[in-house]
Amino acid sequence: MGDYRNILTEEKEGVLYLTINREDKMNALNFATLEELREIFDQVIDDKSIKAVILTGAGEKAFVAGADISEIAELNEVNARKFAENGQEIFSMIENCHKPVIAVTNGYTLGGGCELAMACHMRIATANAKFGQPEVNLGIIPGYGGTQRMTILIGRGKANELMMTGDMIGADEALSLKLVNHVLPTKNDAMAKAEEIIGKIMSKAPLAIGMIVDCVNAVYLAEENGYQTEANSFARCVKSGDYKEGTSAFLEKRKPVFKGE
Repeated sequence: MGDYRNILTEEKEGVLYLTINREDKMNALNFATLEELREIFDQVIDDKSIKAVILTGAGEKAFVAGADISEIAELNEVNARKFAENGQEIFSMIENCHKPVIAVTNGYTLGGGCELAMACHMRIATANAKFGQPEVNLGIIPGYGGTQRMTILIGRGKANELMMTGDMIGADEALSLKLVNHVLPTKNDAMAKAEEIIGKIMSKAPLAIGMIVDCVNAVYLAEENGYQTEANSFARCVKSGDYKEGTSAFLEKRKPVFKGE
């Protein structure tokens, strides 16, 4: 993994730790940071040594406090569409990644930051986390998939309320709405919880984990029959060496050793 200007990377025991590192800008997502995310996840998809990703923000105040307003202020109708489509494409890469991606959301998780967190497979919040899509305060709407993912995660009524008012909610309310999976007191605690979950997932069959991503995402794709996606994915798993290893290990009363093939 290369060096990046806006994102810190560290790989330990198969887990890639990504830290949005623009603390003086509340880790706001500018064009350059988005392109770094694209480049990193291009590598994650193909790098067999990387088994999982944990994504967080530098410092204690913000995961990502939004997009870079100085860049948004320069948009026009033509490049605004490209701006939104580019962000949607990058966040879809994260959402469709066959390796688990967990966001540890510390502090302000707003606008593009909330959209980034929602694109991850799971979200673990610190007690001081604040979530929201305040774009209406700028005369715009979420553009990186927020209108879709928030509605899927918390339902139409509450999603409309939060996006139309621009209100922020705290970590406990986010948990009650199922916007996040867990709330922990501190960032260290939240990272430890993410590592605990990742550790469990990494002990399972990698191919099956990837197929679960496809099947869960298919629930929300109008053009896909999710049940057919499930049946096709089940068949692909049964063709794999991991399936043979998993069933053999069960019958032989031993721990399986999965190879992701």
